[in-house]
Amino acid sequence: MLDLNHGFRWRLPMSRRQMLRRFASGFGMLGLAGLLAEDFVSNTFAADGPAANPLLVKPPQFPARAKRIIFLFMSGGPSHVDTFDPKPRLARDNGKPLPFEKPKLERTKTGNLLQSPWSFRQHGQSGTAVSELFPHLAKRVDDICVIRSMVADNINHNGACLQMNTGEQAFSRPSLGSWLLYGLGSVNQDLPGFVVISPAQPAQGAPLWSSSFLPASYQGTLVSDLTNPIANLKNPRLSSKQQRQQLDVLKQLNVIHEQQREEDSRLSARIESFELAFRMQSRAPEAFDITQESPETRKLYGLDEAMTETFGKQCLMARRLAERGVRMVQVYHTQTVKRSSCQLWDQHGGLKVELPNNCAAVDKPIAGLLQDLKARGLLEDTLVVWGGEFGRTPTAEGTDGREHHPFGFTMWLAGGGIQGGLAYGATDEFGWHAVENKVHVHDLHATILHLMGIHHEKLTYRYSGRDYRLTDVSGQVVTDILQGI
Repeated sequence: MLDLNHGFRWRLPMSRRQMLRRFASGFGMLGLAGLLAEDFVSNTFAADGPAANPLLVKPPQFPARAKRIIFLFMSGGPSHVDTFDPKPRLARDNGKPLPFEKPKLERTKTGNLLQSPWSFRQHGQSGTAVSELFPHLAKRVDDICVIRSMVADNINHNGACLQMNTGEQAFSRPSLGSWLLYGLGSVNQDLPGFVVISPAQPAQGAPLWSSSFLPASYQGTLVSDLTNPIANLKNPRLSSKQQRQQLDVLKQLNVIHEQQREEDSRLSARIESFELAFRMQSRAPEAFDITQESPETRKLYGLDEAMTETFGKQCLMARRLAERGVRMVQVYHTQTVKRSSCQLWDQHGGLKVELPNNCAAVDKPIAGLLQDLKARGLLEDTLVVWGGEFGRTPTAEGTDGREHHPFGFTMWLAGGGIQGGLAYGATDEFGWHAVENKVHVHDLHATILHLMGIHHEKLTYRYSGRDYRLTDVSGQVVTDILQGI
């Protein structure tokens, strides 16, 4: 408008968007459009974005091979040279010194080479070698891709567990399951989208399934009591209708409280947790009730044997949750009929007794899980991951133990777009260094996200002035182990 005293001026100060639209024929809006396009995914994923429910299903970034994950975590670090990575040279040179210099990163000094006390045989059409410690799992080897060239960066349990579960060794970061919920949401709105089943606490505990700086709605739900998985679901004082009325009033009060303050994901998560708990009253008991399974299925998982009953229950619960739309189930092996430990597979001593006990406790349940998933048509889009935070040294600690070993170890994957019957990568002839097709923890995470339809470099969250992602600044998808590539 024209002001006679001051010349041309705008009635009101321009906003940034008005300025971009008016100056240079609106050329600046092109840049803004690009920025908005890049931010669209983040705003859609964020709990404080336009979606009222942060757990609503979100589309993958590209067609996914897998819809859900079951991660079987052997807490403590299983020995690769005694399970899935046979080393004849160890037997030939048993008791001799390692013929090359050990890495400077050595936590505890180890002695000479120690051969595996157990034999290996080839199994299945693929001829993949498996230790005699896994007779049941050996029958499923054609469904499995064994990665023998895993590497990690930390030689201690706490740091290595953090890295395997969150991608970071030292600082609090969102867990793999939390990233998946953030990126994809939850299919079943009546159950937690990320469930952790662990009778005893693994090394580091809750940070392994924490949402960290992601909205609190994405954290894992811990189940430690296998008899009463979800406590306090029943309200003995109020009927379902009265509870619904109570929650509606509480929600109104919380919304008023929330509107008067800055967004706090903890409050939003608490509001949603009340709603989820109400919905779970009808769905969770059924989902966790393994007594509904047939005697044949219970026997398949080893629930009829004391040695396999505990982990069999965990695996059977995992299958029931997976088929009901739970995005990720993390199953920690921390308890057997003989003992419980936060690092059950940490055989610094007693290798010849403790490792067979551990393998006997999980072998039949895991084989049963794979067989059951396949029979139900679920293995095709369910990714099963097995492993620990690292492996064990090919050299002896004392007379009957092995030390921590992140320089080359084994994990395996099955289903969800993985090429079965494959042994990928290799360690050297002693099982010390990964020497062929190394797969870093970041590469594993990138591959898992890829199978779930997510580009690991594009699933980011801005926090404290920078964009974070599960794979930090690294990670390559291991395309050689994928079907149809």
